[in-house]
Amino acid sequence: MDTLAKIALSMIPSLGPTSCRKLLDLYPNEDIFALPSKELKSVFNGHLAIAEAILDKATHARAEEELRFAERNGLRVLFCTDPEYPERLNREETQDCPVLLYVKGSLDLNPERSVAVVGTRRATPQGRNFTDLLVGQLQPLNTPIVSGLAYGIDSAAHTAALEHGLPTVAVLGHGLDIIYPSQNKHLAEQIIEQGGALVTEYPSGTAINPRYFPARNRIIAALADATVVVEASERGGALITAAIAGGYHREVFAVPGRPTDTYSKGTNNLIATNKAIILRDADDLCYQMGWPLPNRQSKREAQQELFRTLSPDAQRLYDLLKGQGQLTLDELVTLSGMSMPKVAGMMFDLEMQKVVQALPGRLYQPAD
Repeated sequence: MDTLAKIALSMIPSLGPTSCRKLLDLYPNEDIFALPSKELKSVFNGHLAIAEAILDKATHARAEEELRFAERNGLRVLFCTDPEYPERLNREETQDCPVLLYVKGSLDLNPERSVAVVGTRRATPQGRNFTDLLVGQLQPLNTPIVSGLAYGIDSAAHTAALEHGLPTVAVLGHGLDIIYPSQNKHLAEQIIEQGGALVTEYPSGTAINPRYFPARNRIIAALADATVVVEASERGGALITAAIAGGYHREVFAVPGRPTDTYSKGTNNLIATNKAIILRDADDLCYQMGWPLPNRQSKREAQQELFRTLSPDAQRLYDLLKGQGQLTLDELVTLSGMSMPKVAGMMFDLEMQKVVQALPGRLYQPAD
């Protein structure tokens, strides 16, 4: 089939990805639109509307418009039988993934390894900082970072990839004639300029619809070998992505946090219910995936990079420890002048980032 026919086939109402793939398996080398009426009606026995839509070429006019749009805007149209189509979406467990993708950008969607990084739209500074650190640690592997171009952790993941020189893939829940949210238009442009890609299953003119975004999440999960949930409340799109990734037999990782933090409840629950592996840094991910982490920066360099992201209050607590060698939590409260809940929370964050080490008796010391 030519590109026009592939687009037209993807637009047939009620012809889902799984059924479309079965149809292509039956007729791998034939133009579906040229099949005899009797044969098509036999294949879709009980679903004659699908057969009639194919026979009538009912979607060809709309497909012609979309093909012209793709040509004008330099988009790649990747059908599931094309060599460039992501092979991760063609596996047995991902048969619900779209048979056709529209892609802006030249990035190869069949990399050796890839990681999805997702999380809440209401990311905390700690969540953004951790995302940047994690992506930076993956830089030596040149691992593409996949996310959804949403506010919060998604945006932080794409931004970190750009800053650390990694390719990044933004999967959209709408056509490529718009960018949503509009505030991320510049970020989308940077992704293309730096060799990344924007990917969607939806043609131009598709209206923004909340139900498309959970569907978008299955592409995020399928494009990645591992999905990392950085922050998530008890409900949300990131947890949907994690569940889909698990269903696709992909590894799921979650970043732990304080039990009282709203956007750690989702990640903590994933870990507690064995739906995700605890992730403290890229070492955890690479160990579980069997990936190397070559040319890792020295511990001193890593700490210097981390310290640049610490808040002034966190830096103050670390400096107190550095000067005294060891301090109890009560002593840190007294010397810093901060409240007990604030100090306790910040020390937990510093411990998770391996900046400080917790000892028995609520005692802390610098990790180095």
